Amino acid sequence: MSVTAAAVVLIMGSAVPAAATSALGQNPVQDPIESASPPQVPAGSPAAVPITLPTFGQSAEPQVTFDPNASLPTLAPAQPAEDSPANDNAESETLGSDIIVRHRRPSPGDPLEQINVESFKAVQAVDKAVIEPVAKVYNKGIPRPIRQGLRNFFNNFNEPVVFLAFMLQLKPGKAAETAGRFVINTTLGVAGVVDVAKRKPFSLPYRPNGVANVLGYYGVGPGPYMYLPLVGPTTVRDLIGDTLDNLVLAPTLIGKPFNKPEVALPMSVVRQLGERGAFDEEINRIRKTDDPYATYRELYLRQRQAEIDALHGRVTPNVVPVYGPGMKTPGKKKKKAKDAAPVAAPETPAASVAAPVPGAAATTPTGPEPVGQGAVPTTAQPLPESAGQPAVQPQNPAPTPGQIPQPQL
Repeated sequence: MSVTAAAVVLIMGSAVPAAATSALGQNPVQDPIESASPPQVPAGSPAAVPITLPTFGQSAEPQVTFDPNASLPTLAPAQPAEDSPANDNAESETLGSDIIVRHRRPSPGDPLEQINVESFKAVQAVDKAVIEPVAKVYNKGIPRPIRQGLRNFFNNFNEPVVFLAFMLQLKPGKAAETAGRFVINTTLGVAGVVDVAKRKPFSLPYRPNGVANVLGYYGVGPGPYMYLPLVGPTTVRDLIGDTLDNLVLAPTLIGKPFNKPEVALPMSVVRQLGERGAFDEEINRIRKTDDPYATYRELYLRQRQAEIDALHGRVTPNVVPVYGPGMKTPGKKKKKAKDAAPVAAPETPAASVAAPVPGAAATTPTGPEPVGQGAVPTTAQPLPESAGQPAVQPQNPAPTPGQIPQPQL
């Protein structure tokens, strides 16, 4: 290339970039990555968080910085959901603008508490309307000796089951006493209407027992607590045991005619009516408590556990009976006629001692003489004193029969 051509090339090469620059409005073309600037954060924002793009060989974790002058955002209180399900196991009451929620204390032995409470309310409503008036008429209309005799009869009817339970518990002594009670009350007590065996000289008290107690004696737990219509408070263990006692064992061991439905059903109704009549005062006290359901449940479970403990020789104090013979038959007992106390004979008044008369010999007073038949003893009255003479007590000579003695001076 000649010198002239080289000069032309140099001149043209320097002119092209200048022209391109002027055509683009004097804004040189830059790489978009290099020309990117960090975002602008407006002043007063809670936090400035610049983001720096990573370069090759660095981790991709952004660096976060906090503005110390920024304030924490204010959170609005959460509003409760309107359609949230209510707690069925809670009782609430409204006092003005305040709502007080009372939770029932959960019981580990009552997993069906919600169902049991509703059953208890329904049964008590029927009891107040129907059964309680009948029980009151039963208590007032039938004399107490008859009601107590019916309860004695049903206790005696259950003695074979008690005997079998003691034998299963390996207590032959208690079983023998139970057999003796059954024989004595069935014969001398007119089919058990009179509990002769508990009196002297036998002194054999009634001891309740059954299949449920046998299970509890050998460590079988009560199971869930239940409150059932027509049954009342019970547990799974007690429900099984009572069904076997009343519907299977007792009718089978006693025999005809008590194993027939037409006889067993009326007997069960009369028995339950007598138990309800004896329970009338206690159920009214339970209804006045803050939580009648829980009170009734605790009393029942405590009595059942006390009966199981008694089989092991443990005594539980302060047990309030809510079923069974431990409940007293309402009414006043007739007091036995006591021997009349001997009436003390009236004291004989002491004999009056005459005042000494001047010149008269002194005499020793003697005791009163026995009053003769038909004589009326009288008390002499002192006479008024005469002038210058002392008062003299009259002496009563022995009167003659039929004659009223007169005082003499």
